[in-house]
Amino acid sequence: MKNLSVKLGLLFFLIIFTLELFLFFFLHSSLVESRVEEELFSLQSRGDAHKDTLRTSFEADTIQHVALMEREASTDVIVTNLKGSVLASSLSLDMKKIISSGMKLQNGVVENDWENQPYIVTVSSIPNQGYVFMFQNTNSIQTLIDRLNNHFFITGLITAFLTIVIIILLSIALVRPLNKMKEATIQIKSGDFSISLPDIGNDELGKLAKTINLLASELKHLKQERSQFLANISHELKTPLTYLKGYADIVQRKELPIEEREKYLSIIQEEAKRINTLVEDLFELAKIDQYGFKMKKQPIHLSDFLAHLHHKFEPAFHHQSMRLHVEMPKENIIVNIDSARVEQILYNLLDNSLKYSQTATETTLKIWTNTNDLYISIVDNGSGIQEKDLPHIFKRFYRGTYSNHSSNVGSGLGLSIVKELVNAHNGDITVKSNAKTGTTFTIMLKGAVLNEKDTFSR
Repeated sequence: MKNLSVKLGLLFFLIIFTLELFLFFFLHSSLVESRVEEELFSLQSRGDAHKDTLRTSFEADTIQHVALMEREASTDVIVTNLKGSVLASSLSLDMKKIISSGMKLQNGVVENDWENQPYIVTVSSIPNQGYVFMFQNTNSIQTLIDRLNNHFFITGLITAFLTIVIIILLSIALVRPLNKMKEATIQIKSGDFSISLPDIGNDELGKLAKTINLLASELKHLKQERSQFLANISHELKTPLTYLKGYADIVQRKELPIEEREKYLSIIQEEAKRINTLVEDLFELAKIDQYGFKMKKQPIHLSDFLAHLHHKFEPAFHHQSMRLHVEMPKENIIVNIDSARVEQILYNLLDNSLKYSQTATETTLKIWTNTNDLYISIVDNGSGIQEKDLPHIFKRFYRGTYSNHSSNVGSGLGLSIVKELVNAHNGDITVKSNAKTGTTFTIMLKGAVLNEKDTFSR
């Protein structure tokens, strides 16, 4: 960051110094030009005053009096007739060239080159009588300009010094939070997410600091989730693998009766099935997390979809002396969904109803619409979900307490998959449960219902 502060400082200094140099040059030129114009105006006014005096009395005494007055002043005068002959002068120098050029003017500036000429000169014409030439030595103007230059030089040095100090302070103030952000990113890179950058406002740097804080918080959460996830997977696999190894060792005993051998083989088969289900769920979650699947939405007739679903699940419910009842609107509804994914959602929810409901109970699959939104609810008469478990049931590997159905407890991933798939459909899922009345899952798929015009256009 030192290099950055130096680069920023130099860049700011060059920009500001160039701007200040331009402004100083412009101001200096303006002041000098203004000052010279003031001197010329003052000289012209003095010549006009003499002209007014001589216009009324263009006599030798008056002319000599004018010349005498200027000998005592800082300016000089030359009075000539119409032909350019000098009648009176406060100068000892021959100014024929100046007089000759001034006779072409009625009134105005004859010479204003104060940098190279010894005098600035103005002329005032006396109608039908002569001319009044006023002279001012340029040494006084140059002295004034030299003082002005000294003032500008000193002011420029002070301004440059203050500019450097201000730029250094600004560079430090700008780079300091960047240094802290760099240190924070190094911490994040090393795996330490316990950072907290200070709030420095709502500008770009402030927003960047807030973003880094949010990133650290998210990464910390992800790290904890990953650790928990790995711990849960290890735990979930360890138990069935222990059973598999233990019962496989028992089955290998030669003296083991056939009945017990078949019993242990059945347990091994169940545990292998449990591991297979867990692995399949993990693959499904991995695809969802890595966006490895694409939603293949297409318009379908909802009645056909539900008929197929009922035909597929009814035997499983019948086998357990349970009933699956479907309620849906009578009119033909066309929905835009990924039918395979929605079937997967309903499979998980209906499978839970099978696991946690008593025999001779009924599960209702109810469908209704609200404008373009599709609603699906699954209502069972099972044992329900305990109130303390409700806020957590969609978390991965979370499983509530099911004392009456411990043998049917799944991997704890099914509802997590359901939640992810509903979200992928731009939908939402809610749950209500009571130990007496059972559980109700309600799914809302936003914008899934199509009208005939939409269907035709597709």
